Amino acid sequence: MTDFSQRFLFDDTDVRGEMVALSESYAHVLAKHSYPQPVAQLLGELMAATALLVGTLKFDGLLVLQARSEGPLSLLMVECSSTRELRGIARYDGERISADAELHDLMPDGVLAITVDPAKGQRYQGIVALDGVDLAECLSNYFASSEQLPTRFWLRADGQRARGLLLQQLPPQQQREAEARQESWNHLLTLADTLTAEELLGLDNPTLLHRLYHQENVRLFDAQALQFRCSCSRERSAGALVSLGQHDAELLLAEQGGQVVIDCQFCNERYAFDAADIAQLFAGGGSEAPAPTRH
Repeated sequence: MTDFSQRFLFDDTDVRGEMVALSESYAHVLAKHSYPQPVAQLLGELMAATALLVGTLKFDGLLVLQARSEGPLSLLMVECSSTRELRGIARYDGERISADAELHDLMPDGVLAITVDPAKGQRYQGIVALDGVDLAECLSNYFASSEQLPTRFWLRADGQRARGLLLQQLPPQQQREAEARQESWNHLLTLADTLTAEELLGLDNPTLLHRLYHQENVRLFDAQALQFRCSCSRERSAGALVSLGQHDAELLLAEQGGQVVIDCQFCNERYAFDAADIAQLFAGGGSEAPAPTRH
C-alpha cells in the first residue's frame, strides 16, 4: 500500500492525530498536466491536506478544497470522496511563475474554500484567506478562526511524494481542567514543530511517531488506503448534454463541426458525441448513453 492515511491517538490526553502518505495518486495527478515545480508542490500539499481532513469526518459524500487567486496560480482544487478516492487540478500562468515561487508569490490575496458535500443532507462551506506562510498555516488558521476543534497541519510535497500530519484536540475526556488540556496541547504541538521536511517526507509512520512522541503513550491504528480516481464518465457527460435540451445540444453540434467534445479537466479524458449519439440521447430521454467513443 503506497497511498494511505493512518490515525493515531494519545491515550493520556484528549488529542488525536492523522498521517497521510501519497505517491501513486500524486503521480497520477501530475501525469495529467505539465505543472511547474512550485505548482506541483502546492498541489501535493493540498492533496495531503484533503486526505487528512477526510479522515476526521464521518460522512458519505465529497470533500473539496479549492484555493483561488488573481495571481500566477489562479486555482488549486482537490476532491476526496468518503470512499477515499482523490483527484486534483491546478490552473496557472507559467510565464509568471519562477522556480523558487512560494504561496504568497503564486496566490496573493487568495482565498481557500473548504466544502463538505454530503450525499444526503446540507452542503457546508467555510472560507479563509490565504494569509499564512504556507498551506499548512492557512488551514490551521481556518480551524483557529472557526468554532471547530483546534487543529494543526504539517504538509510537504516534492513532486514525487506528498505527506501530511494533523493533530486535533478532542472534547474533554482524559483531562477536564482547561489549563492541563492547554499545556498538553501546546507540548504536543511544540514537538511536532521540530519535524523537518526531510523527516516528514522520508520517515515511515511508526518511525516518525517514535521520533516525535517516544515519551508519550500513543496508539497507531491500521492504515486506510487512498487512490486516484476521477469521477468523470461518458454517462455524466451525456447527462450534461441532455441538461442543455435537444435544441441547444444540436446547435452546439453544428457549431463544433458535427461532433461535441467534452474534456475532463482533471484527467484529460475526452468524450465525443456525434449526430447519431445526440439523436440517440434524446430519443431515449437521456436515460441511455451511447457506446463509448473516446479519443
